[in-house]
Amino acid sequence: MMKDMFQARSKDLERIDTGDYTPQEYERFLHEISFINRHLGDERAMRETLLREITRENLHEFSVLDVGAGSGEMLRAVSNFARKTNRKAQLFGLDLNEISAKSIKNLAETPAVRGDALGLPFADKSFDYTICSLFTHHFSDANIVKILEEMQRTARREIFVVDLHRHRLAYLSYKIFCAIFSISPLVRQDGSLSILRSFKPLELKGLAEKASLKNVSVERHFPFRLVLRGG
Repeated sequence: MMKDMFQARSKDLERIDTGDYTPQEYERFLHEISFINRHLGDERAMRETLLREITRENLHEFSVLDVGAGSGEMLRAVSNFARKTNRKAQLFGLDLNEISAKSIKNLAETPAVRGDALGLPFADKSFDYTICSLFTHHFSDANIVKILEEMQRTARREIFVVDLHRHRLAYLSYKIFCAIFSISPLVRQDGSLSILRSFKPLELKGLAEKASLKNVSVERHFPFRLVLRGG
């Protein structure tokens, strides 16, 4: 039975996508997702891809749009990198949720925009890089293609997408993690479903190719993270 759970992406909706939560639950959701990002590899995956690319290109100035930025954890990581390496970064966060947009605004010098990832409210090639993290699995395949097209449209250089690897061990490990750290029911339940809604590497690469991205690659990063990049 468990094997069948991982054959294809689940179509069940997470509570966070149905609006079935209180403002207090959402505030805790943002706090716990930030904690998970720090401990389960999302920031590491971004450091090993986007930030390494910026270093390789020797960019002293760059701009980044984070789509579905949540509490702004990825932008905070990029900001810290820029400050430590004496680079100038223009960072922008976009989220449809008003609470998330307010959280992003709390980051120093980080404009926040409420907007829809299916139609980004920015001109073509507005940013060097467009990124997202733990975001695309919330959407259907068709809408993921649209999001990737929008990310590509607004990026001058490349896009980077960090998301989950649909894997049995990822599912079991997450349940253990939640039990150890007393993660709230909303994040515990939605996080497990997120893994079932996520991707195998070839699936994610196939969606990027449907979006007509160029130079597409999908890398695995510990623990159970996938990073899609393309231009």
